[in-house]
Amino acid sequence: MLLNAKKLSFLSLLLACTVLLVILGGVLEFNTLFLLAGASFCVGIAIRESGLLFGFGFYIASILLSFLLAPNKLYCITFAAMGLYLVITEYSFHKLSFVKWNSGIRKKVLWITKFIAFNIMYIPILLFLPKLLYPGQLSNGFLAAFFFGGQVALVIYDMAYTYFQIYIWGRIRGKLHL
Repeated sequence: MLLNAKKLSFLSLLLACTVLLVILGGVLEFNTLFLLAGASFCVGIAIRESGLLFGFGFYIASILLSFLLAPNKLYCITFAAMGLYLVITEYSFHKLSFVKWNSGIRKKVLWITKFIAFNIMYIPILLFLPKLLYPGQLSNGFLAAFFFGGQVALVIYDMAYTYFQIYIWGRIRGKLHL
């Protein structure tokens, strides 16, 4: 068997926590993005703990269960985009770890990949579905502000994910003996 029982049960509980965070994001409106980010961090945990293939399967399962159980489907789409960003980031990090470059070049290529992956998802939403971001009419100045605000939000989200993986999940993982 590719996954032992301990890892399988861990991924099942992590999936339940992920879907619960997505549902709570729809119920507790005042901190929706925080809860959706926490749910997407669970996708990153699954990838790091079980590998890219099973992590991607976890990501697909979490999207399907979220769409089935969560009351607000728009938040499921937001969660799916955040999770897809982490899947692409973890895949890029994994592939770049085999390249024989120095760490400075590797970090720059990883950040370029992160910005490209984010903007491939963000710019079409900004141009074709601006009502998802702002209910009124958007002028060119507002579009530029939303574009640069999205880039800042990406950096903050990525820094929070990195901090979570290193400090918070690192401590919890040590106590779980995975």
